[in-house]
Amino acid sequence: MNNFKDFGIKAQLKSFTGDKIKLDRVLNKVISVEDYRIEQSKYEKGNGKCLYIQIVVDGERRVLFTGSLTLMDMIQQVPKERFPFSTTIVKQNERLEFT
Repeated sequence: MNNFKDFGIKAQLKSFTGDKIKLDRVLNKVISVEDYRIEQSKYEKGNGKCLYIQIVVDGERRVLFTGSLTLMDMIQQVPKERFPFSTTIVKQNERLEFT
């Protein structure tokens, strides 16, 4: 009989660790962004996508969810080899941005 471990199959989905944190709790605070993924959102707003970000804030690993199109666009422009990076999320003219 075959053993599953012999197939060399690894999990495809990334799982993030830490409790969810509201965006308002990290606005204007320095955070470290370790990784992200963009998936289909359960809400219809924006482009129908949700940005999941693995962050470290105040020394704790947390997960941040947002539908911000600007943040999605900006984070996708960061080369994967440049992760992790530190940043601050600010609100500029009703729009969220990394600084």
